[in-house]
Amino acid sequence: MNILLIGAGGREHALAWKIANSHQCDQLFIAPGNPGTALFGTNLPIKVGDFDALKTAALSNNIEMIIVGPEDPLVKGIYDFFADDAATQHINVIGPSAKAAQLEGSKAFSKHFMQRHQIPTAGYAEFTVENYEQGKEYIAKHTLPIVLKADGLAAGKGVIIAFTHKEAMDSFEEMILNKQFGDASSKVVIEEFLTGIEVSVFALTDGINYKIIGHAKDYKRIGEGDTGLNTGGMGCVTPVPFMDDTFMQKVEDRIVKPTIHGIHQEGMTYKGFVFFGLMNQGGEPYVIEYNCRLGDPETEVILPRLQTDLVSLLAAADNGTLEDVNIEYHNASFATVMAVSGGYPGAYKNNFIITGIEQAKLLPDIHVFQAGTGFHENAVVTSGGRVLTVTAKGINLQDAVSKAKIGLSKIHFDGMYFRKDIGYEFP
Repeated sequence: MNILLIGAGGREHALAWKIANSHQCDQLFIAPGNPGTALFGTNLPIKVGDFDALKTAALSNNIEMIIVGPEDPLVKGIYDFFADDAATQHINVIGPSAKAAQLEGSKAFSKHFMQRHQIPTAGYAEFTVENYEQGKEYIAKHTLPIVLKADGLAAGKGVIIAFTHKEAMDSFEEMILNKQFGDASSKVVIEEFLTGIEVSVFALTDGINYKIIGHAKDYKRIGEGDTGLNTGGMGCVTPVPFMDDTFMQKVEDRIVKPTIHGIHQEGMTYKGFVFFGLMNQGGEPYVIEYNCRLGDPETEVILPRLQTDLVSLLAAADNGTLEDVNIEYHNASFATVMAVSGGYPGAYKNNFIITGIEQAKLLPDIHVFQAGTGFHENAVVTSGGRVLTVTAKGINLQDAVSKAKIGLSKIHFDGMYFRKDIGYEFP
């Protein structure tokens, strides 16, 4: 079949690689893609939010399946756009309906959902400008630290962890009154702070059945030892040693099953990925957030570990045979380390030439996935804060991390930085 992949980051490069290696994929198109995705299919210069142009491209290229990488088009209803049009109803769109995508698009919606279905999560309250004073009173009485979240999508930046009441009050004012995150913070969810280790679990569902396709631990802080500012992710490892059968059974019984059951019970249309952002608090899992797509950079480790044909899996989610599919994993460890632009996550410059990608790819057990890259005068250059990841397979996590760092040693661009301690807690 012909497949259209939507997105332009490292997640999409990893997806393009996995899709192109499927016997079920005839032609792959990526909109808009990047220099890395161009190695596996045809890039189309279409923005992810231009649904009309995506429709035209889908029809002209006889697309049978659309795989949506980023969250924004999902929340804005790309599934419904194609499903409600007689000309495109036959195309299998991998993703939830706009209603179901509110599990990611609205923190308040997801909290209410978890409450309705007795899914373990942090205690919370929500506030708008109308009950702003009540919000201040709530903060003043709340134990510290305290978490403030913009209700809507804020490009991964809408979460504040405040360690003093003044910091919380100031952040609350910035979000509600000064629209720090635009319309995304017109409503603010205030949560209790959960302590523990953050992990991610990924499932594929047809809205009734599900299959877990991987899990990972992400490293969000810019500095080694998990210090400094939050980022979109500086690296990942899988499998995570403490996510053993006992822990994963708790995740399935308490979180995954009731989530999928709740989606079905509430009549939501959902054929796609579910990302469970979890906190392991003393061996007990709690939901921090839902995402309605694969994560980045988690995709860059879970897909290399996944042995099962991805396109076959996605087809099964569409044709009602997902329950019968067996998920198989490589018996190895995987690590990905992200190389970022100097200054990230603050201000940084673009258009630096990147060298050494081909040399890195020649190393055994190595993948290089491009994220913030572009073409300039026939050269691959930096075009974002998170530039590329090197993913490696090893006999254990430390071996995988070591190989990834060797791969990164072959690559260079001005200002390049990466964390050297990914997986540090797993000797």
